[in-house]
Formats: sequence, structure tokens, C-alpha cells
Amino acid sequence: MVSNGHHSGNGPLKGIRVLDMTVWQFGPVSTAMMGDMGADVIKIEALDGDAGRGLWRASTLNMDLGQGRNAYFEACNRNKRGIAVNLKTEEGRQIIYKLVENADVFVQNYRQGVAERLGVGYDTLREINPMLVYGSANGYGPAGPDSHLPSFDGCGQARAGLMMSATQPDAEYPTRISQGVSDQMGAIMMCMGVLSALVCRNQQGIGQKIDASHLSANMWLQGLGISMSLLNNGQTFGSYEREAPTNPLSNVYKCKDGRCIQMMHLQPDPYWRPICRAMGMDDIIDDQRFTDMRARAENTVELVRIMDEKFASKTLDEWDTIFREFEVDFIYAKVQSITDLEDDVQVVANDYITDFEHPVLGDVKMCNHPNIYSETPAGLWREAPELGQHTEDILIEELGYDWDDIKELQDSGAIL
Repeated sequence: MVSNGHHSGNGPLKGIRVLDMTVWQFGPVSTAMMGDMGADVIKIEALDGDAGRGLWRASTLNMDLGQGRNAYFEACNRNKRGIAVNLKTEEGRQIIYKLVENADVFVQNYRQGVAERLGVGYDTLREINPMLVYGSANGYGPAGPDSHLPSFDGCGQARAGLMMSATQPDAEYPTRISQGVSDQMGAIMMCMGVLSALVCRNQQGIGQKIDASHLSANMWLQGLGISMSLLNNGQTFGSYEREAPTNPLSNVYKCKDGRCIQMMHLQPDPYWRPICRAMGMDDIIDDQRFTDMRARAENTVELVRIMDEKFASKTLDEWDTIFREFEVDFIYAKVQSITDLEDDVQVVANDYITDFEHPVLGDVKMCNHPNIYSETPAGLWREAPELGQHTEDILIEELGYDWDDIKELQDSGAIL
């Protein structure tokens, strides 16, 4: 089994300091990924905390883990230290400015203009540290008439076309994909932007601002379809028609036990005869309705009906065994839910779900960092911080404050 980093913080970003002034999911996941890679991420929260700490109260999901912990915040904010600072006080702003002096990265995902009003906009912070890489995560991009509008996951999916891409033609309403995929994709793009800017800083000696948005990230997720549509005068990908696909050998089928299998033979002709033999459909191997891709497309409804009957005669595991033992490597996959992944042999072998000894929750499992680094492993090595957990340590040990200063800052309302 691959070990992709446990409790080390020795990943490829070791030595990089990230100041994380983000909330909810989009921004926090981007910085958590940096933390996975070994960056020293300091999460800066207001004195009442990131709103994600209280999401469990407004969700139908059971997020409450007890002892003041919730699954949403833990997942989005692992591998970070935490401080709580009141930016509405001059003393609080000065704490941030001191941190910026020696920071490499600053990330925020406030609505347009909020960071500037709080005194932590890019123009302000680059005066303190010209080499700073500054990430701004937003809904619809930094320019345009709607750049100031708020956005959450569903807004990004809706405006960027992702909901319609996931919707069947006969559906009454568009389909919203669950689990905050819009935020998750935005986080990936923000992380990539920050890493690219760090390389640029190293190679060209300049700091800069990076903007990533729900709109741009969800468009890039569908970038192939968007670009092909633009190149083909507006012709778009349609939703998959399971009962009448252009290529029945690239289709989803239900097995005897109700589980499904996704066939993905994008060059189907070489696989036609082997699939027929493996599935016991020898009687249609030479049927002129199905002998090549064009013929199968013209007779797709009938072939799907035949294949539906065949797949329904055996369980998914039985078909899996048949296909694995056949002389040809068929291209297919079991259709799984996310709860199936923990026991998937490939997930286990590559440590894509990893164990972590949480100091409060005990032994837990979490989705691991997606990339595997041969020499500087990334992974889960620190739990999400409690609100303001490391404030005093950071101020005293790293910024030169003393205990008298801490008392004054607390009395002034600058810190907890």
C-alpha cells in the first residue's frame, strides 16, 4: 500500500507560510490542500469564527461530531493552525500586517470590496510584502457588472451550466450535484493558481494577485464541451440517453442485483466480438444490425434491450469476474457510491482514504490528498483548529508579543 503522508508536514510546500482568511468551503479547501502539501497554514478568523463552524445547525446532514466539532469544518480546515483576530480594531490589523511581513501567500474569499474595507486588500498587503502571492476567491470574477454579487456552490453550478449538463432531457427541474462540487473545483483552481504564482515568484522575482471564481472553475470543469461548442457553432454535448445511446458499448447497464456497470468502449468495433463472446451473445455477433459502430448506432434501441436482458441475468460481481478473466481487457467500471469507496481495493492500495489519529475525535478516516509525491509525501497531519487555538503561541513565539501585550490585546477586543 502507498503511504501518502501521515503526521509529517514534510510535503512539497514545506517552508511556505500561508495566511488563510477564508470561510465556508471554496477558500478553506484551497488552503487545506496547501496544508496537505506541508505549508504552514494559519487560519485567521473573526472572533465569532468561520460561519462553517455552525453549518451543522442549518443542514439536514448529521455533521455534529460532538465536543464542539463538526464534519464540514474538519474536512475543510485540516492541516492548519488557527488564530482569532478582530480586524475592526487597529491592534487586530497590526497583527495581520506583522504576519504578512514574512508570509508567502494570503488567501481570502470575501465579496468584492470587503477585504479592502477590512484593511487586507491586495494593494494594502503588497505594500507590506511586495513578494506576496495573494489569492482572491469569488463568485463571478473580478470584473463585470456582477463581480460584486455573493455566490455559493449552487449559484456557481447554475450560472456556469453545470446543472444543465447534469440534467436529463425529460427532467422537470435542473439537477444540482451534491457535496459542494462547485466549491471543491474552485478550491482546486485557486490552489493551482497559488502554486503557479509561487513558481513565478521563484523564477521571475515578482509577487502577484490570483483570482479564481465559481464561474471560471465550473466552466473549466466543462472546458472540453464549452470549447467544442464554440468551435462547432453552438453544437453542444447532449445528456446521455441510456436507452438510445450512439454507442451502446459505452453505456450504463443494471445487473441482477440492482447494481450498475458503466461500459466505456470509445473505440467499440475491436471489442464487439469479444464482448458478445464474454456475455454469451454469440447469436448476434454477425447480425448485420450490429456488426459495426454505424450499424449499432442505427439499431441502438434494440441492442440496448438485448444487453439489458443479458446484464440482468447475472450480478455485478459475476459480470466483473467474467470480464476480468476474459482474454481481452474490457473497459468498464462498477458504479459506486461514495460509501463504497472505503472498501475499494484501489482506494485502499493507494491510501486515497487515510487514517488519522485526531486528538479530540480519536481514530478517524478522511479523504486523502489527491496527488502522490514520491519524495515529499502530502497528506493529513494536523486536525482543524479550534477557534483561536494558536493565537497566543503565534503572537508570542513568532511575532514578538509578550504576555502583557496579550492582556492588552484581549482587553481592547483585538483577540479572544
